[in-house]
Amino acid sequence: MTESVPVMHAPTEERNHDTHDIDLLPSLGILQHINTADATVPNAVALVLPQLARVVDAAVERVRHGGRVHYFGAGTSGRLAALDAAEVPPTFGVPPDLFVAHHAGGPRALSQSVKEAEDDDRLGASDAACVHAQDVAIGVTASGTTRYVGGALRECRRVGAVTALISANPGSPLAHQVDVHVGVDTGAEVIAGSTRMKAGTAQKLLLNAFSTATLVRLGCTFSNLMVGVDAGNAKLRGRMVGLLAQATGYTEDTCAETLAETGGNTRVALVSMLAGVPVESAVIALRDAGGSVRGALESLGTGPTTPTHVPDATYP
Repeated sequence: MTESVPVMHAPTEERNHDTHDIDLLPSLGILQHINTADATVPNAVALVLPQLARVVDAAVERVRHGGRVHYFGAGTSGRLAALDAAEVPPTFGVPPDLFVAHHAGGPRALSQSVKEAEDDDRLGASDAACVHAQDVAIGVTASGTTRYVGGALRECRRVGAVTALISANPGSPLAHQVDVHVGVDTGAEVIAGSTRMKAGTAQKLLLNAFSTATLVRLGCTFSNLMVGVDAGNAKLRGRMVGLLAQATGYTEDTCAETLAETGGNTRVALVSMLAGVPVESAVIALRDAGGSVRGALESLGTGPTTPTHVPDATYP
């Protein structure tokens, strides 16, 4: 008896009527079709930003109370989630385990396909065993049907974690299993079912926006400047000296001296220079403010205004 194979009914699996003859086109024509399709993605993403904002708010609240963010995905979706999680610590200077990516099939699946792993909901539940009630768990799946992701999210919800799903299927059957569904409608792909294209682009935008907004809210930037990066090599020291000069108005020589005095800690150098206090006082103020530069400045009696102050900026 032949095993019944479920037919997937997701927007990404439909045929794109604009590209039926794509295999007859020259290279430029193919690229123009792809580019035209890609241009529709940002508008589709914009429509689901209210739902994404709910996930950001939940993550900010949970992380402030000791929680972590977990991504669960497979294939392209899982690789994009792993990329986002890997880039968060060096960008914002947060602990390497604050954002954790779980990929169906493990590390090997990041560089090669391990297709059977994504159909294993028990594997998803097993990988979710490290998730706690104070965490946020986000499933990432273009089709919105991946069993590995479903198994993980069910386990996460069982233990009390906030759960969310980022998919390219507004009608995802997994939507009812999560607190928030960010279901972006990117429609049919240029090549039917190739979700590394529009769906993948949308997921990359949503993941980057989510992690960035969350860490901005948590005080990991000052204005639009990356202040969480520790200047551990010559290139980064140069970048941070330039950042300090932009933020404070002091000369690069003065900024370099202060940065060296702090051992390469950009936040401490910034607070010390803007508040006009010794490095030791800046360290204490930042500790008491949970690492927020604006919070530390406020506690030292220095308002949020700086040479680069944005009038409508608010405290995280």
